[in-house]
Amino acid sequence: MAGAGEEFMAGVWAEVPVRVDWAAVAAQCAWAGAQARAFLVVPAIRLLVVLSLAMTVMILLEKIFVAAVCFAAKAFGHRPERRYQWRPIAAGAAAAARGDEEAGLVVGGGGSAAFPVVLVQIPMYNEREVYKLSIGAACALEWPSDRVVIQVLDDSTDPAVKDLVEIECQRWKGKGVNIKYEVRGNRKGYKAGALKEGLKHDYVQECEFIAMFDADFQPESDFLLRTVPFLVHNPDIALVQTRWKFVNSDECLLTRFQEMSLDYHFKFEQEAGSIVYSFFGFNGTAGVWRISAIDDAGGWKDRTTVEDMDLAVRTALKGWKFVYVGAVKVRSELPSTFKAYRFQQHRWSCGPANLFKKMLVEILESKKVSFWSKLHLLYDFFFVGKIAAHTVTFIYYCFAIPLSVFFPEIQIPLWGVVYVPTVITLCKALGSPSSFHLVILWVLFENVMSLHRIRAAITGLLDAGRVNEWVVTEKLGDANKTKPATEVLDAVKVIDVELTTPLVPKLKKRRIRLWDKYNCSEIFVGTCIVICGFYDLFYANKGYYIYLFIQGLAFLVVGFEYIGIRPPTPSA
Repeated sequence: MAGAGEEFMAGVWAEVPVRVDWAAVAAQCAWAGAQARAFLVVPAIRLLVVLSLAMTVMILLEKIFVAAVCFAAKAFGHRPERRYQWRPIAAGAAAAARGDEEAGLVVGGGGSAAFPVVLVQIPMYNEREVYKLSIGAACALEWPSDRVVIQVLDDSTDPAVKDLVEIECQRWKGKGVNIKYEVRGNRKGYKAGALKEGLKHDYVQECEFIAMFDADFQPESDFLLRTVPFLVHNPDIALVQTRWKFVNSDECLLTRFQEMSLDYHFKFEQEAGSIVYSFFGFNGTAGVWRISAIDDAGGWKDRTTVEDMDLAVRTALKGWKFVYVGAVKVRSELPSTFKAYRFQQHRWSCGPANLFKKMLVEILESKKVSFWSKLHLLYDFFFVGKIAAHTVTFIYYCFAIPLSVFFPEIQIPLWGVVYVPTVITLCKALGSPSSFHLVILWVLFENVMSLHRIRAAITGLLDAGRVNEWVVTEKLGDANKTKPATEVLDAVKVIDVELTTPLVPKLKKRRIRLWDKYNCSEIFVGTCIVICGFYDLFYANKGYYIYLFIQGLAFLVVGFEYIGIRPPTPSA
């Protein structure tokens, strides 16, 4: 039967008028592939390299300019107190106001009328671990008690946490502190919605300024005494921004990397923006606003996940000035789990890109700011700082350079591979001289994070997907040092905030899927880069393999969650 079948098929093929010449087909496919490579793939990658080099040079010039401004300001003693009017508010009254109130609260006395009324806002969301610290620090601010209002805006959905925060507010109220505990029926607008709602209360009408602190921020007692005078004596200033100081920067390598990035941001980017343009992005906390400036800009808006930057840009377009006071530091906490940090970076990268898209026309049509101010906003602040920086890091260092090893036609100049990236890195490392020995690891990690940042930036520009996702990470405080493992897991759990999501998480044993346990995108990219490294080592000989191996390894380390702290898995 088998022989008969073979004879039948042979007869069928013999009668087919068209015969397939597989060698010719293979030759045609090879020719088509060569044509596609020569006229499509290679030009596309070459264009990508050229654009990446151009954006890299833009970033280099921006870093050099920022460093030059900051070093010149330091050399010539160009402090905020010298650029703007600053003197203590009624010095005699201030001295009299430093009464011996319990917990350091300043009581009103003779001369307290010289102090403006300040509203201190603390938005909260299930902040079990840190609510006492932030409320206590706010209530200990040195300011006449009849000239300050502490407003706790509690959006907590965990009834237990809500009760704890309310009890703490009542405890301070019993000590004579003018503290208000405010809740609302929904979480519309998230943080922006809470801040906007907080300004609607009648007692706020008496306030001139607002000091804002996130729930994990702990200002020093003299915070208002050092910042409010800028607003009192300079009516054109809308915002006084202070610097963040991190209480857990040495907890793990992840927090150390964050400290290096944020130190550069505050010491150089914010400082240079304040000196040259009197503008920078509001960091959302540890700042003092003039209420009339907020009203002039149209109040809080929840159209993006960066309501702080949105307000800052709109205020700047109205002609208001900002001042950064780096000498005033406010303690805060850094996220110490990679998942929490990844969600935070998504919001910080997606929001600005989305805001850029929504405000482009508004910036161009603004009549109250100069052409140069518009150019700074569009080019330096948004394009270079929020778009190009995220785009070029991944596309150039993690895609174009690895892929170029397969194409001998593509030659990247040495200055674009070595010299320019080195200078950029050294400029950014100036923010944390004590961590200079970690620079290489820091750069490798920043390249890994660029995978998430470019994805978030594209999401913001396209106004799609997770563009309005707001993910809140509960702060740890000292819980990870004093509480059982199961409670620690609760404390570090990242919660995707939905209006209908219950926030009383129950620990239960469940099967963890492989793609939930590890970061698959980092593993995939890391594997591809390592393969490129081996190809360069054995075939291309471009000399990129050392970088490709260590960069690929960095992706794999993050992919397998060997970064940050890892909460224990509950057994039941």
